This record gives sequence, structure tokens and C-alpha cells, in this order.
Amino acid sequence: MSIHHIHDFDVLNQLNAKFENLVIQETADAIPTIWVDKRAVLDVLLFLRTLPKPFVMLVDLSAIDERLRQYRHGLPDSDFTVFYHLMSLERNSDIRIKVALKEGEHVPSATKIYPNANWYEREVWDMFGVVFDGHPHLTRILLPKYWEGHPLRKEYHARATEFTPYFLNTAKQEFEQENLRFVPEEWGMKRSGRDEDFMFLNIGPNHPSAHGAFRLVLQLDGEEIVDCIPDIGYHHRGAEKMAERQTWHSFIPYTDRIDYLGGVMNELPYIMAVEKLAGISTPERANIIRIMMSEFFRITNNLLYWGTFIQDAGGMRWWH
Repeated sequence: MSIHHIHDFDVLNQLNAKFENLVIQETADAIPTIWVDKRAVLDVLLFLRTLPKPFVMLVDLSAIDERLRQYRHGLPDSDFTVFYHLMSLERNSDIRIKVALKEGEHVPSATKIYPNANWYEREVWDMFGVVFDGHPHLTRILLPKYWEGHPLRKEYHARATEFTPYFLNTAKQEFEQENLRFVPEEWGMKRSGRDEDFMFLNIGPNHPSAHGAFRLVLQLDGEEIVDCIPDIGYHHRGAEKMAERQTWHSFIPYTDRIDYLGGVMNELPYIMAVEKLAGISTPERANIIRIMMSEFFRITNNLLYWGTFIQDAGGMRWWH
């Protein structure tokens, strides 16, 4: 048994016995990968979620723009592919579900089976324009709500030189500022109840030097927090779009920027994925050096976290 997750291929037999027209895909990572019809995807997900040893975690949900793919290798024809990566803790195994979509086709939302699909599906719509029917609030999550287009579609520009030069006049600034205004009704929130008027408190977005730009909007009934809306995306750098225009080796330095204190710890999983796809084996000495370097970066990362956390919490005041 390897240190990686065990891949429970018995699940494939159970799926084949219960569902029709499944397509099994062979993958370099050996994770069981099944293509299902969009009309059956919720039934398949619910089946896996409710097995005696269920796949309780939706680890990832995203999409792929397949329109420029030249080689299908017998796989379903698709303009866009939505995939779900599930994990079973009791089985210590993974499984991947794929759904082929043509341009303009929708897929049902998985939020009632896996609640954390909410943000994943919003991101897929934001980046690819794929619509999830039944989603409780399908709005942009990384980009401003006035943004035009979906950046991870192949036709979307990848370089700044391909866009109209940026400008900011008074009218545009006022337009962008107005779009930052929080509108409770857009989130299904009421401004008042039967016996109270709610207050909405905006916190942030704080400065990037404060360890991650982030915005919160709190709904308050007096001093009681009734609801909270997080607004993320202020650090979104478009790394995936950069990766599309780079060669596999020229993208390596970009991984460091995802967490500037992660360094090698960011490079390593990317490099390991490239090596696995290419069938490359690394010598034991290289693996040992990689682990040592990753540990150094992990330690420095943790030290900075504790230092800034203590300062933010007021723990440095004793120096005074």
C-alpha cells in the first residue's frame, strides 16, 4: 500500500450496476473517474454520499474549457466539463465525477447534497459562465459584480496588452464605488423584521498588508449578529489564466506567488503533477531534498503567522 489514498474500484462496480451509460476514464493519477449524464449527476452524487461508507467530502468542483481539445481518446464530446472530486474518509479513497456540457447547457446544483458546492459553483459560473440550476445565489464570487465576461473561457484575453488601456475617470470611479454598495435584498436579507430594524455593518476590505484582503458585511439586531456575508476575491491574481499562456516549466515561479511564504511548498505539488502526467520518476535524494526544503518554508511560514497574529491580538504591548 502506498502513502497515497487507496482507490476503491469496488465503487465502480456498484455504480455500473445502478446507473446506465457511464464512461470510465483511465487517468494518470489512477483515481476512479466516471463520466455521467448531466441528468443523472445528482443521483450519482447522492448515491456516493449515502453509501454505507460514504464519500462525505466534496474536495473540489470546477470546470474545464474543452473547446480547443484535439484528442478525445474516446471520451465524451464536450465544450465544457464540470468535475466533482469526492473523498471518503472511512474508505480512505477518492473518486472523480465528470459531466460533459455543450455551449449554453446547464447543470443542476449540488448544494443540497454538498453544501460547500455553493462557493465552488459560484466560482465556476464566475470563471466559465456555466449555469447551475437551483443554486440559491448564483453571483460572482471572485470578480466584481459589474465584470463583463468569464476569464477562464478560451476566448477571453490573457494579456494586458490585448485589452483596452485602463482608465479611471470620475464617472467610472463613481460607478465602481456604487457597485460596492451592499444591497441586502440581493442576498435575500430583510432590512427590518416584525419588531426590529436591522443594521448592516461593513468591515473592510482591509489592506493586503493585514494578511489577506477580506470584506465582511454583518447584519445586526442591536448587538446580536444575525447574519454574515463574506466578500472574497480581493487577492485573486488570475494564476490559472497565466498558466494557460506559459509552458509547463515557465509557470513554476508563478506558484510561489499564491502564498509568498510557501515557496517550495507551492512548487512541489505542481511539479509532482507534471511529473505524474509525464511518467517521470525522481531519485530518492531529490525527494529528500524536496521534503527538507518544504519543511524550512513551512517553519518560516508558521513563524510569521504567529508573529503577526500575536501583534494583531495585542500581545506585543509588553514591550512598551
